[in-house]
Amino acid sequence: MNYLAPSILSADFCELGSQIEEIGNAGAQYVHIDVMDGVFVPSISFGMPIVSCIRPRTKLFLDVHMMVTKPERYVEEFVKCGADSVTIHVEASDCVEDTLKKIRSLGAKAGIALNPETPVKEILPYLEMVDMVLVMTVHPGFGGQAYIPECTDKIKEVRAAIKEKKLNVNLEIDGGVNLDNLQMNLDAGANVIVAGSAVFKGNITEKTKAFLDIMEQ
Repeated sequence: MNYLAPSILSADFCELGSQIEEIGNAGAQYVHIDVMDGVFVPSISFGMPIVSCIRPRTKLFLDVHMMVTKPERYVEEFVKCGADSVTIHVEASDCVEDTLKKIRSLGAKAGIALNPETPVKEILPYLEMVDMVLVMTVHPGFGGQAYIPECTDKIKEVRAAIKEKKLNVNLEIDGGVNLDNLQMNLDAGANVIVAGSAVFKGNITEKTKAFLDIMEQ
């Protein structure tokens, strides 16, 4: 099944509650929450208080993406705040296995992410410990970047590894995804689609439905 995960990094924070309600009413299944610490990536975004505020306002799946150095310090708090899934970067932790196990032990789904320059082999040891792999299709840290074409082959490689091991693991992509390149990425094997400005800039309902029309074909 395919899932649309609009990224609130591109939302209007003065209207955040109503915009999350709008994407849900239009059919989106996830809310993608990009947590950035200014260390692992250059930018700083938001943290636990945002998740705590969103949780009572929506039943959508809260998909927390931690672009954070040593994410093991914070995963428990994010789950307590209401995250349904916590994804950590393979490049950001010295205790990836223990952190993934901890996320699952807390009752949330666990994800592993890799940057465009990171070889797929780096996440293969963790495939059986996760519910989702996130392939970054831009360099993390800023919204509105253009999709990196070379990442399409990486998506295919991850999907092939998941199939080879016969695992029920979602494959999420994040960065530069729009209506023009969406089908290509679905064909490559992605089934959780993060979209920021492509959803939140303009008519949110129309753009959400346009994504879902393609994803549900």
